Parts: sequence; structure tokens; C-alpha cells
Amino acid sequence: MRTGISSKSLYGTSKNCGHWLLILSLAALGTAIGSNAVAQASKPRAVSALGRLEPENGIIRVAAPSTPQSITWAILETLNVEEGDEVSKGQLLGTTDAVEVMKARVAEVQARLQLSLREAEAARSSAQEACVRANVALQEADRRTRLREQGVAGEEEAQSARGEAEAKAASCNAGRTNVLAADAKIEVARASLARVEVELSRAFLYAPIDGRVLKVNARPGENIGHDGILELGHVKRMYAIAEVYETDIRHVHVGQKATISSAALENTLTGEVKFIGQKVGKQDEIGTDPAARKDARIIEVRILLDDPAPVAGLTNLQVDIVIRP
Repeated sequence: MRTGISSKSLYGTSKNCGHWLLILSLAALGTAIGSNAVAQASKPRAVSALGRLEPENGIIRVAAPSTPQSITWAILETLNVEEGDEVSKGQLLGTTDAVEVMKARVAEVQARLQLSLREAEAARSSAQEACVRANVALQEADRRTRLREQGVAGEEEAQSARGEAEAKAASCNAGRTNVLAADAKIEVARASLARVEVELSRAFLYAPIDGRVLKVNARPGENIGHDGILELGHVKRMYAIAEVYETDIRHVHVGQKATISSAALENTLTGEVKFIGQKVGKQDEIGTDPAARKDARIIEVRILLDDPAPVAGLTNLQVDIVIRP
């Protein structure tokens, strides 16, 4: 009878144990690598993106006024500013050819208003006269009635006087109605005048914001097209618009600091993330790398520059942006 374990059995057992130990070690190593990868993926990191420079609220195109005379087109009559000029909100930028037409229209409506005022005055005088006559006729009718009761006047005379008084009273009421109608015409004329004065004001072109004239799109004598008369930008507050890949947007948060650089700039600029777009779009800014993705989906991130002065005249400049964690 043989007792104990053979060397072959021991070898087999040792080999199996080593195999399982290797499997367990690899599993532990995989778990550690996976945990480390998750940790690295969730760790905040810097995000690089291409972008462009824009004034606050972008570029504003001052369009032609929508007056009745410019339904099809408008011609620029005068232009009071040039590219690079600083303008204030409400400043007169220029006028269109509708100004003279609308001035004539205002004068016409003013004349109609004066006519309505004169007609109303005549209507009041006429009504006052009719009412005075009605009052006299009523007094005469009352007198004839008393004389009839005293037997001095006949029934026919009293009835005739009463009828005359009623007719004069009707004329008085009609006169008063005419006065109301004349007053209504005055209000209509005043409303028409207010309307044409507003239309006249719309033929003048005013600056909608404080800003700088970035580009003039139309000159006096030219038709004002879809691009408007000129472009304005509030360059005292400049933004870098970063086009962040949709897969990187989770690393971007409002309040993060960013650096902005370009070969056109002497120094690197700094800024702060102020707004993260709410829609995924197509990439607009394309770099020089021929292997870069041209159909990337991005989210725009607006970064307010700490010092806008160096780039106040560089709207739409393409820049490289790094958003720091």
C-alpha cells in the first residue's frame, strides 16, 4: 500500500496554483489599470481649441430703416462717420433719400391739422349761434303759450311758435354733434402727424450702441443692401470665441481662466470663461494641420479678455486658446 503524494501530483498541483495566481495577478493589474484610466479621464485637464476674436454681442450691422419709401430699396444720402471712428449710442450716422419726401409729408399733414382746427372753430361758432337761436325760439314759444292761455293769442300761433322752437333745438343739437365730429378730425390729424414724424425720424440713421465703426458697407448715392450701411462693434469689451470639441466640453466650466495667443499678437492674452454655448455645431475655424478633422462638432465658449486694448482692431482674428483646469 502506497502512501503520500507523488512528485507528479505535487508538480501538477503546483502548476495549477501558479496558473491561477497568474490569472488573479493579471485581473488585479487590469483592475488597477482601469481604475487609473477612469481617474485620469475624470481628472480636470487643460483644453485647447481654435477660436476667433469678437466684440461684445458680436458685430452689429446697421440696416436701412423700414420706411414706406424704402420697401424695395433705400439710397444712402449722407454718411457722417468713417471706419475706425468711435461713436456713441444715439449719434447720427447718416440719412437716406427718404428724408426730403418725409419732410414734405409732415408739412402736408401739419396743414391738414391746421385745417381741422379751423373747421372745428367754425363748427363751434355755428353751433353756438344755432343754440342761441334755439333758446330765443323756446322763449317765444313759451310767451305764445301764455298768451293763448290768456285768450290773447290763438292756438295756431302757439303751435307754430312751439314747432319753430323744436326745429331750432334740433339745429342746436346738430351743431353740437358737428363740433364733436370736428374735434375727432383734429385727433385723427394729430395721430397722422405723429405717425409721419416717426417715419421721418426713421429716415435718419442712429448708432444703436457705443462702439467703433469696423466697416462701411455703403457710400452716399449707393443702394443699401443686406449688409447694411456699416458694421459696429463694442470693442471696449472683447471676447475670444473658443470652438471646443464636444468630447472636451465636460472639462470646461464658467469661471475658468484661459490664455489666448496668435502670431499676430506680441504677447499672450488672458481671459475668463463667461458663457458656454447650449448647442453643438460645426467647426468654423480651421487650422493649418492637414490631418485635423474638418467636420468636427464643437460647442462655442465665450471668454472675456482681461485687456481688450491690444486686439480692439482685430475683430475675427483666428487665435489659439488654452482653457486651464
